[in-house]
Amino acid sequence: MKKQKKPLEFKSEKKEFEFWAKADSTDYIDRRTARLGLFPNLKPTSKAIPLRLPVSLLDRLMIKAHKCGIPYQSLLKLLVIRGLRSL
Repeated sequence: MKKQKKPLEFKSEKKEFEFWAKADSTDYIDRRTARLGLFPNLKPTSKAIPLRLPVSLLDRLMIKAHKCGIPYQSLLKLLVIRGLRSL
């Protein structure tokens, strides 16, 4: 295993993603001594946006989400993902 002279530091999440997309993690992590990490205070990288929907559409979305047993915003995200995939 290669030894790092200093800890890895990244200026942004994007830079870290680009680094690990190319790097071999075995050069930086000794799997024999690695432990499972928990990150209870990790915040998801999402951004709130204002979105105007007709009241009737929002009502239908909320009813459908309730029937599925999930929050309506989660259902909306799933529908957006499916819509983008079908384009």
